[in-house]
Amino acid sequence: MTDHPRNARHGSSQVPSTVWTGRATNRFQWLLAAVGAACLALGIELAVDSAWGGGFAPLLMSVIGCVAAGLLILFGTLAFVHVAVKVDGDALEVRCGHVGLPRRRILLTHVVGAEFAPRVTPRQWGGWGYRWRPEQGTAVVVRRGEALVLRLGDGRTFTVTVDDAEAAVRFIRDRLHLTASGKTPAP
Repeated sequence: MTDHPRNARHGSSQVPSTVWTGRATNRFQWLLAAVGAACLALGIELAVDSAWGGGFAPLLMSVIGCVAAGLLILFGTLAFVHVAVKVDGDALEVRCGHVGLPRRRILLTHVVGAEFAPRVTPRQWGGWGYRWRPEQGTAVVVRRGEALVLRLGDGRTFTVTVDDAEAAVRFIRDRLHLTASGKTPAP
């Protein structure tokens, strides 16, 4: 989606904003976050109710294990419940989760091409989250579906699943003055 000035009317001399924003959400991740919260609660319960017959060391290991697993699952899932993408005149910025971490900023001067991928799945990248595969590049995958694929000047690619990725591709190509083939038009 392209942001337009609130007071711009049809036929107005005001130009649309030069910012494109989009996001994607995965509601399934909330189920995994609940599992992480349950592990965390179990670790706390074990620590509070110390009627453990096996000794102190096994109790401590169980508490630490449950709390650590719970925190890792919670962070790993809540960080990738949604992704927000913003493209302005200078860069593409990707922010994950409610805190906005991990975050990636790619200058448009480093982009040599932008393509639309109609169907990207977590299976292609080895799961949800921030992924790297030597033969494919880097990706932020929060759900299956359409994605924006950037080809960078150093030969790498960056993929992000986002709603209305086709509009993002058009927006980036317009900013870079690229044709649909990814080539700069001849003057």
